[in-house]
Amino acid sequence: MLQPTEAVDVLRRNSVRESGNPAGRPIVFAHGFGCSQEMWRRVLPHFESDYRVIVFDHVGAGDSDLAAYDRAKYDSLHGYADDVLEILDALSLEDVVFVGHSVSAMIGVLAANRAPERFGRLVLVGPSPRYIDDGDYIGGFTRPDIDGLLDTLDGNYLGWSEAMAPVIAGNPDRPEVGAELTASFCRTDPAIAGHFARVTFLSDNRADLPEVTVPTVVLQCAEDAIAPVPVGLYVHERIPGSTFIQLAASGHTPNLSDPDELADAIRSSLG
Repeated sequence: MLQPTEAVDVLRRNSVRESGNPAGRPIVFAHGFGCSQEMWRRVLPHFESDYRVIVFDHVGAGDSDLAAYDRAKYDSLHGYADDVLEILDALSLEDVVFVGHSVSAMIGVLAANRAPERFGRLVLVGPSPRYIDDGDYIGGFTRPDIDGLLDTLDGNYLGWSEAMAPVIAGNPDRPEVGAELTASFCRTDPAIAGHFARVTFLSDNRADLPEVTVPTVVLQCAEDAIAPVPVGLYVHERIPGSTFIQLAASGHTPNLSDPDELADAIRSSLG
């Protein structure tokens, strides 16, 4: 258990913010690559009357403490999972609903496998345990695809953000969705973003899925260029007892494009 001064440091490091009903069940929202807790701002009002709502920034994102970014610690997703567990410890949270978007879905899996007693449910939004195709496994990208993406990102992060964010967001008929994601990407430190991108897109968490014992819901978007439907089904099929929900929302960021549908799906999955 963290000491009081350690808990304060953890909450400051990850810019943890609370809202909603202090007596309600805790629900923690974790953002994806290139984003921050601001990506949840249209979703949170759906939960604040009933739930104790917690949002935070991964170290290196948003209003987190950039001085706390340690390349060795964050050279795998386990470093971020450690932070999640420290946040839950700092707030003395149990029976947590953890809503992880994109890479945070696998961060949540790792954290829940480490301390399942802390979690009541995992809600995985657009999860991918591996982005690179491997034999019969279809992740959506070849290794040359990912290598090229990472090289371009390293060479011109702002240019990469302006080109890739609208593709990731999808919804080409609604350019404001891609524009908001672009703005979020562009607020991220390029060096940290480059490192986090390599950790994200080169990770392989397939072996962690069968170890999940926490009740899990997989929320899958249509026309998701980053985590296509076969990937979501793969996650569902390998997490024992999980539930799969296909959203009408398209693209990889339903918290931006269809926050109402996303919130309704999360609430319905909680019973």
